[in-house]
Amino acid sequence: MIILNSRKAAVIGCGFVGSASAFALMQSHLFSELVLIDADRNKAEGEALDISHGLPFAKPMQIYAGDYQDIADASVIIVTAGAGQKPGETRLDLVKKNVGIFKSVIPAIAKVNKDAILLIVANPVDILTYAAAQLSGYPSNRVFGSGTVLDTARLKYLLGEHLEVDSRSIHAFIIGEHGDSEIAAWSSANVSGIPLHNFCEMRGYFDHEEQTKRIAEDVKNSAYEIIEKKRATYYGIAMSVCRICEAIVQNQKSILPVSYIQKDNYGISDVALSMPAIVGSNGVEGSVPIELNEEETAALKRSAATLKAILDDVLPKQED
Repeated sequence: MIILNSRKAAVIGCGFVGSASAFALMQSHLFSELVLIDADRNKAEGEALDISHGLPFAKPMQIYAGDYQDIADASVIIVTAGAGQKPGETRLDLVKKNVGIFKSVIPAIAKVNKDAILLIVANPVDILTYAAAQLSGYPSNRVFGSGTVLDTARLKYLLGEHLEVDSRSIHAFIIGEHGDSEIAAWSSANVSGIPLHNFCEMRGYFDHEEQTKRIAEDVKNSAYEIIEKKRATYYGIAMSVCRICEAIVQNQKSILPVSYIQKDNYGISDVALSMPAIVGSNGVEGSVPIELNEEETAALKRSAATLKAILDDVLPKQED
């Protein structure tokens, strides 16, 4: 029996997101050992060397390229492997391509390690989280995605800029799909316990509907804007990965909007999407109900239906 090393993690996929996540994890001091795996072994070796050369400025740590056998005792396995969307390619084409990649990656992980936490970061994260749970055979609490953790950070950042307050004092969530059908849960948003609309008025803003709509759209379009300007987004998601790992390794029981398989949550089941959850050393340890109005609840159900339609296309249910 292999005993997991709580100070060891693995990153599967060393593209922009995987390598930035590895760099952020090195700086976090959460782990003492980090294995990098990529289909291109040279790429993994190059990233490991590049990051390792900065260790004299950080803390002692082993960072190296490896293969699946090297992750048998890793406690957290971060999966960023996947293809990017090409010009002229539909979203569904990308989904099918990345589910195909997962059909080889996830069973390879499960073959050597059945007890780790699988953190899915590759996109579309909700579909791939569901696929990973199905392909791995892991308990659903130990397979979850980065979800809308970054979208929520973007929301807090933009609200902080708008209201001229520390974004860490803002409590608000983006829920649902990490994508075009995501929802800003304005009903439960507050600034240090003060309802958001009340706080806005304290700061001299009264046109709530127009302002919240604009900010929600800006959050939704943030990735598109960054990709247009620099072709990829990776620093923000790398810091999100780091934050989630912190909650796991330190058993913080933090409330984060990760993507996990819903079980009759607001009437939604059998689909992975983002809702606030308690995250600790056992993974997703419980869902956290937040106040949603009728419009937000309906939008959440539409988001779930959008994801289910894609799942039915790429992961048809097996007949008994």
